[in-house]
Amino acid sequence: MFTRLIATLMLGLLAQAPAHAQALEQAVITNFTQPGLSADQLGVIVNDDDPDSVAIAAYYLDKRNIPAANLIHIHFKPGNSNMSREVFTNLKRRVDRITPKTIQAFALTWAQPYRVDCMSITAAFAFGFDPAYCASTCKPTQPSPYFNSNVARPYATYKMRPTMSLAAASVAEAKKLIDRGVASDNSNPAGTAYLLSTSDKARNVRAGGFEALRIQMQPIIPIEIVQADTLARKKDVMFYFTGLTQVPSLDSNTFLPGAIGDHLTSAGGDLFGTGQMSSLKWLEAGATGSYGAVVEPCNFPNKFPVPGVVMAHYLMGETLIEAYWKSVQMPGQGIFIGEPLARPFAGVTQHVLDGGMTLSARLIAPGLYDVQAAPSMMGPYRTVARLPIGWGTRELKLGKIPPAYYRFDRRAETLPTP
Repeated sequence: MFTRLIATLMLGLLAQAPAHAQALEQAVITNFTQPGLSADQLGVIVNDDDPDSVAIAAYYLDKRNIPAANLIHIHFKPGNSNMSREVFTNLKRRVDRITPKTIQAFALTWAQPYRVDCMSITAAFAFGFDPAYCASTCKPTQPSPYFNSNVARPYATYKMRPTMSLAAASVAEAKKLIDRGVASDNSNPAGTAYLLSTSDKARNVRAGGFEALRIQMQPIIPIEIVQADTLARKKDVMFYFTGLTQVPSLDSNTFLPGAIGDHLTSAGGDLFGTGQMSSLKWLEAGATGSYGAVVEPCNFPNKFPVPGVVMAHYLMGETLIEAYWKSVQMPGQGIFIGEPLARPFAGVTQHVLDGGMTLSARLIAPGLYDVQAAPSMMGPYRTVARLPIGWGTRELKLGKIPPAYYRFDRRAETLPTP
């Protein structure tokens, strides 16, 4: 079926490609649209009453070339883990008023507070404070419309801005985190996903889907299911998902730039608590992103990241903040921490062999693409074909196509990820 679609596409290209482009020796792909937020779409919220927040914000804007106009100034007394809903509501009102409409997501430049009453602070900034995202007992909460979506501009679509905290115990640790995120960009690391099925039955609830995930994702990234409570001395950790109150030997592993890791437990988002392991420990060990609950969530799997969803969106080129947020169906009680713009799997490469062209990526985002051709790199481009790309595609063999400049633009009508 896929071969027939490619053949049909090539016939269309042969018939419609600009005739005056034939002076080119071969076809050239000028753009292949991938998902992923850009630096100018990220708002950075700074607490001007907190010198550490100010320092982290300045460093982040510089390292990520974020426009100064995207820096959003607020004031509150630092140092408390929990912010009252009344104080937060006033701050959020100001943020909403001064944030440019082009901003699609937020980065927070502090580790405390990490909670707003019964919500995490990242959920509160994303949705506004709303008790529907809370639960005082073991009950589900309001789901996120962003969950496992193909939406590229969440504020434009849902009027919500996914939020991540550049959380760290010090400015120095925050700078290391930022540097790891920047270093990850376009690196396409050859890492492994480690899925731990632990002895903690209450917290091991995600393990039931591990084998299906391994079968589905193994062609894209190496996956190891480990039947143990401990993962130690691994040198290639890209993803690490487990379920425990404390994760042993975390520091013995080597996390690749852009790596994600989290442990399903009740209080990982209590970043400076002592009862259970803080999610900050993942970042201190070298991960670039993590997640934890700030309020007792019970062991609802849909209140925690779904490993297959975060991996799929990340591998197709989305940023850390997008992939992680899209993996949690009910994020109201959980905090996202890390470097939001880390994007290790971006990029589509083209190869020419024997006159034929092949496009490849770690994972090509599924959807319907307009194939456009032009006589010059600057255009004008016109649509010559439409190509549906299904889930799991890593390579497009286009064969011999007429010399011209081509671009592949992903349309809004996309095919869902699994």
